Amino acid sequence: MNQKISADYHLHTHHSTDSTAPMKDVIESAINKGLSEICFTDHLDLDYPKYEDLPKDAFNLDVNAYRKEFDRYKEEYKDRIKLKFGVEIGMQAHIAEKNSNFVKENDFDFVIASIHLVDRKDPFYDGFWDSDTVQNIFKRYFETTLENLKLFNDYNVLGHLDYLARYAPKGDTTYSYERFKEQIDAILEYLVKNDKGLDLNSKALYSDMPFPNPHPKVLKRFRELGGKILTFGSDAHRAENLSACFDKTRALALEAGFTEYYTFEKRVPIAHKL
Repeated sequence: MNQKISADYHLHTHHSTDSTAPMKDVIESAINKGLSEICFTDHLDLDYPKYEDLPKDAFNLDVNAYRKEFDRYKEEYKDRIKLKFGVEIGMQAHIAEKNSNFVKENDFDFVIASIHLVDRKDPFYDGFWDSDTVQNIFKRYFETTLENLKLFNDYNVLGHLDYLARYAPKGDTTYSYERFKEQIDAILEYLVKNDKGLDLNSKALYSDMPFPNPHPKVLKRFRELGGKILTFGSDAHRAENLSACFDKTRALALEAGFTEYYTFEKRVPIAHKL
């Protein structure tokens, strides 16, 4: 019988601006899918730029409401599934101190650090690629990632390392590990040196893209450099997407040389057989 990944460590509920998923629905979906543990990682992206389709102060997490609801369900479901309290922090250089203070002030089990913006622009929106060549924008994205990791240390894993590839112009083939090896290796080496991990994120796969984030070659390189900590996340914003394509991401992790994946409690990593 094949081993299965039993913990989803990247998911969102209605406490994130870009999700309407009720927390209870997410929990019930996890139980129905046979998961033994999930970690909520709702978004905090301080000073997120203004877009017409978003409310004022988008991605400013109401952590008190988030915690209150979490605590209620943690007690209600304590005999059925293990629930962990996490957050996904959107990194920007000018708010690094605010992000650190936020994490220190709250009792999280797990923290993802992510880059969702390049030069104050979100690749989700039209016009993002108009300012420069695709190659230059990718290079800037990876450089921005490393710059922010050096400024913000209060995290456990880097989220969806090559996230930008999800939004590359249709048909564009600029992105590859080989083309950006210098920038990507610098990120991976920094993570290894500082005992940080990677979020192996399956969202691109169940969105009909050819590879997860990070790309399998990036994942393999992380292992070659001594990378150890790996978490599995669906990045689900809808309850039905929990643990989607985990069979594929598990196979890729094994091919890359990993033998363990991790969950967290009070920011302490716990190893599980892959």
